[in-house]
Amino acid sequence: MDTATETGVAKMPPVKNGLLPYVTVDGALKAAEFYKRAFGAEEAFVVPPDENGRTMHVHLYINGSSLMLCDAYPEHGHPFEKHQGFTLQLVIDDIDFWWDRAVAAGAEVILPVQLMFWGDRYGQLRDPFGVLWAMNAPANAN
Repeated sequence: MDTATETGVAKMPPVKNGLLPYVTVDGALKAAEFYKRAFGAEEAFVVPPDENGRTMHVHLYINGSSLMLCDAYPEHGHPFEKHQGFTLQLVIDDIDFWWDRAVAAGAEVILPVQLMFWGDRYGQLRDPFGVLWAMNAPANAN
């Protein structure tokens, strides 16, 4: 995606939701590539990697929403910490397609897709970067 303006200064892409996750992972560029394969992510913007291969910002679009990633920078007071206490949830119509693609890309099944008490099909996966993902297909989805 072309993000340069006529002046050569990077133009930031629009944010597609009002509250968006910004996740620190160990290997943001590798995670972005995985998210492309697993979740059909589209790259909106990437800050080039530093001399250590880290990037301070990746902006992706997944399922009509924005997801932002960065690497940890412990030397600047931003160490990597194990992911806990949150789940990224995809609300989708074709859960079998999304699920199969993510598992084929290397996501670990945590809770297999099943019909839940609220009437929707739901399952959980963990990506290779430790992030927990949930998929929910509303009862009215085909």
